[in-house]
Amino acid sequence: MKSFFPIFVLLLLILSTGTLQAQQQYTVNGETYTLKTEVEGALTLLWNTIDGEYRYFSKKGNDIVELKNTKQNGDYQEEYKETLRQQTRDAAVSTEKVNLTLPSLRAFFVKYNKKKDPNFNEKEKSIDLQFRIGAFAGVSNSVYTENPTNELQAVAGIDFELIDVVKLKRHALVFRFKQTFESSEYKYSASQLSLNYRFKFVKTPKFDAFINTKFAALTFSKREQTYILAPHVFPNITYTEKTSGSDFSAPITFGLGADYKVGNGYITFNYNDIVGLNVESNDEFPVDFTLGYKFNL
Repeated sequence: MKSFFPIFVLLLLILSTGTLQAQQQYTVNGETYTLKTEVEGALTLLWNTIDGEYRYFSKKGNDIVELKNTKQNGDYQEEYKETLRQQTRDAAVSTEKVNLTLPSLRAFFVKYNKKKDPNFNEKEKSIDLQFRIGAFAGVSNSVYTENPTNELQAVAGIDFELIDVVKLKRHALVFRFKQTFESSEYKYSASQLSLNYRFKFVKTPKFDAFINTKFAALTFSKREQTYILAPHVFPNITYTEKTSGSDFSAPITFGLGADYKVGNGYITFNYNDIVGLNVESNDEFPVDFTLGYKFNL
């Protein structure tokens, strides 16, 4: 554990340096925005996340225009394409396949600037680390413990998610705290800190579906067991044994989940720890469902 933590902190610091990107205030149609510069040239691409939404702006000379894609009667109007056509009439670049996403817009702006200036130097693509935090609650039958009567237990916790919305938008690191509460029939409780990797095999502006892999976990647990002292002699005399301890492991468990965008955050559903490669189960069918809400920081 001691060797793992500093390595992880170092990795986080290295990744965090990628978020250092120029930001400046601009006034557009009477509104002031703090925007990042993604491409700078004859045509400059500005952007940021504002109230949880990605907003893109095109700057040519002193004129700044927002790139919009409004929806009417269920159809997107793609106004941004006409805006780009107007701004690039002096060195036309096709807008047919341009999407209102940062990678697609970046490619368009770079192509135009190279047409205007053969000496245009494309800077390395930036990354944009973002953070989400959320809370969840649910039930679990704790299949990776003894749980002899397969009792359901209440669980609750907090997720802290790290994502890069530019280069690695299908990937995420999640730090999770999960508390398992003892039930009336199974006197077991646990507090677990875990490190998880998520791959988003479905990625849309409104909905994500992902595979969750838990690859490191630190668990503090307590258990209370009651025994009959001498079943055949004194069947009514019992004694209780209380145990507690901690364990650091690499369980390599897999689960499934989904996020659905609502407001400035996401309703999130998880089916946790369905299969484990490096941990023993009690051979019961896994039941570990959580529902929660997370929002962008």
